[in-house]
Amino acid sequence: MLLVAANKSKKLLTVRFIGSVQPAEFSDAQADLVSELAGLSPGFRHLVDFSQLESMAVDCSVEVGAVMELIAQAGVGLVVRVIPDSSKDIGMNILTIFHYPRDLPVVTCQNLAEAAKALKLS
Repeated sequence: MLLVAANKSKKLLTVRFIGSVQPAEFSDAQADLVSELAGLSPGFRHLVDFSQLESMAVDCSVEVGAVMELIAQAGVGLVVRVIPDSSKDIGMNILTIFHYPRDLPVVTCQNLAEAAKALKLS
């Protein structure tokens, strides 16, 4: 499952990956993503939370890339990822090279507390 939420006052878009994620789940989440992005101004921050991810199908890489491109086109200013278990990193560094601008700051954290500091939320 993917959960998409935005906090306009904090200029923050959050995408959480939960459980075992399959490609079909991205189509449902894409409508939510487009809706939430419409309410954010360029320079927003993006939290990607993999802390509850159990597994992701290999063929999700196309969908992950499409999500990243939508976020990049909306003008993201900072990406903060929570990846507590490096074995569950689904190749985000490689996807970043192809789907985000080269000068976009990307931070990877072990937990949400670290991410909150990187996002300057705490």
